[in-house]
This record gives sequence, C-alpha cells and structure tokens, in this order.
Amino acid sequence: MIPEDPFILVSYVNTQLRDFYPDKETMYDRLDLDGAEIEAKLKAAGFTYDREQNKFT
Repeated sequence: MIPEDPFILVSYVNTQLRDFYPDKETMYDRLDLDGAEIEAKLKAAGFTYDREQNKFT
C-alpha cells in the first residue's frame, strides 16, 4: 500500500524512482500502481513529474 499523505507519497515515489526505476511508467507497471491516482494526489499538492530528473518536484 502506498502512503496517503501527499508529502510522504512524493518522498516514497521519488525514492523508488531514484533507486529502482528509469521512469514513472515502469514504476507504475512493476509495482502495479494506478499512475493516474498517484499523479492526481501529487498534482493537488503542487507536484509535477520532471522526466529529465526522473522525479516529482
């Protein structure tokens, strides 16, 4: 289960991206996550994905 709090969620997701996955799509697929749900939660908290940096900022 992924964290509900958007600030903990962004930390979790960015750690996964940094340590294990080349991009968000691969992470969503391999962890069987709903990317749209995650991105909606993060967007509501002001975070967007930076493909170049491979993290949400």
